Amino acid sequence: MRKTLCYDDVLLVPQYSDIRSRSEIDISTDLGKGLVLQTPIIASPMDTISGEKMAIAMSECGGTAIVHRYNSIEEQMRIVTGARENGNDKLIIGAAVGISGDFLNRAAILQIAGADFICVDVAHGHHIAMKEALRTLRSALGDDMHIMAGNIATFKGINDLADWGADSIRCNIGGGSICSTRVQTGHGMPGLQTVLECAMTNRNVTIIADGGIKTSGDIVKALAAGADAIMVGSLLGGTDEAPGDIMTDNENNRWKIYRGMASKEAQIDWRGKYSSFEGISATIPYRGSAKEIMNDLERGVRSGFSYSGARNLCELQAKSEFIQQTSAGFSESKTHITNRN
Repeated sequence: MRKTLCYDDVLLVPQYSDIRSRSEIDISTDLGKGLVLQTPIIASPMDTISGEKMAIAMSECGGTAIVHRYNSIEEQMRIVTGARENGNDKLIIGAAVGISGDFLNRAAILQIAGADFICVDVAHGHHIAMKEALRTLRSALGDDMHIMAGNIATFKGINDLADWGADSIRCNIGGGSICSTRVQTGHGMPGLQTVLECAMTNRNVTIIADGGIKTSGDIVKALAAGADAIMVGSLLGGTDEAPGDIMTDNENNRWKIYRGMASKEAQIDWRGKYSSFEGISATIPYRGSAKEIMNDLERGVRSGFSYSGARNLCELQAKSEFIQQTSAGFSESKTHITNRN
């Protein structure tokens, strides 16, 4: 039985750096077929994360958001179009589809509406239905449309989805903060291990580290391990731009709902029933502007590149050296003054 690693199990070794200013660092990423992000962060296609406001905010911060698919085709098209109607034709906006039902019609309409890329969004992407859907979508949408797909957790998985037509692939199963797949099914792979193994692919495909990322330091670790970009949900939850109302309790605490799309609540709202459930619904404190959070994450990522003496993603991946830390090392890595007696 082999040993696997998650983000908290490792640190990056500081390297010699001649970078005098973080402004020298280029954190942009090219995900293929014209999908270039100035900041390698993607907002997840969840109904409590990626609506119209988040799509605009993420794109203006150099990243992107994927408009969720848990709505009618008309509503999803309206969101994509309404970002476009703000007068900024430089916005980069993705849109999610499934692998059954109206997925082909939905994808075709979203392409016409102006989506820059299509994300084939399912929990277990290494599946025959994904194979059939990717081949159908590639034939219908043409070779120029960027298709993102996932999720997968293995080297075989990333190779197969690439062979089936995906340009970028979401890598990780069960690592999200409100995901219970590993508990419910006993299946999954630690997030960092997934990236490390998928990065060994020889296919012309890019890697999206999706799940388990809690800090800017985790983002740097994921990129250093071989990811081309990362996807987050909870880091952007509770913000002004996240869909949903701000709730206030009797003590004037403010919060928003954040839920997994495989939770009972999300499934019932979406289709009036639930089958197996592999997520939960939770509350998350109100956190202000998503743009402020993105700015903080960007500063942390740029600092991380600097500590490795890397001016861009290629240099980071070439120069980075991982070490494994003990549980005591992990405790030491966190701020711990409040733990003193």
